[in-house]
Amino acid sequence: MSAPPLRVLVCDDELQILRGLRIVLREAGFDVVAAQSAQAALDLAALHPPEAAIVDLVLPDGDGVDVCRQLRGWSQMPIIVLSAVGDEDVKIAALDAGADDYVTKPFNPRELVARLNAVLRRAAGNVDEPTIVVDGLEIDLAARRVRRDGQDVHLTPTEYDLLRILARNRGRLLTHRALLTAVWGPQYVDDTQALRTHIANLRRKLEPAGEPHYIRTDARVGYRFIP
Repeated sequence: MSAPPLRVLVCDDELQILRGLRIVLREAGFDVVAAQSAQAALDLAALHPPEAAIVDLVLPDGDGVDVCRQLRGWSQMPIIVLSAVGDEDVKIAALDAGADDYVTKPFNPRELVARLNAVLRRAAGNVDEPTIVVDGLEIDLAARRVRRDGQDVHLTPTEYDLLRILARNRGRLLTHRALLTAVWGPQYVDDTQALRTHIANLRRKLEPAGEPHYIRTDARVGYRFIP
């Protein structure tokens, strides 16, 4: 007997977008629950908690940032913000409010489904996994040891902590603020130059020259580890 499809809450005030999302997600095997306002989305999520949510940023009775914040207050479900607003400050606000990813309209349906599957895989993963293995890269969390293609990679303690956080949140876009707070502490949230330097060092040690392979940059927003 096959497992029931995963339920995805979709919130957008544009009926045409909702219809399109229903078609795309149902074809991908998801059960879709739709809402056209922030309050309706929160009510549906509380009544029948979904496995994930896709939320528009601009809604008639609020905004997607607040929806993310309220959902994150009681649930760890993956949240993707889908919006025509491409401003970096707004994107950062949504991610800092708890969104796992941000997709800008107009969107590629295949990319959206891929992003959704990625955050669902991350949510389903074992947070206590002792070792992360991704495409030739092995991160032994217990031993704090990193190997690439069978060879030890020597990282500084800060480089290792940064890689560990990125890898444990693989597929998720992490803002500069989130990474700086997690690795250096809240007093360093504005020190983006230090973060860029350590990311550059990690890439030099982990990736072939000139070929970003594990760590992807979202300009002026943050970084994600690509599984």
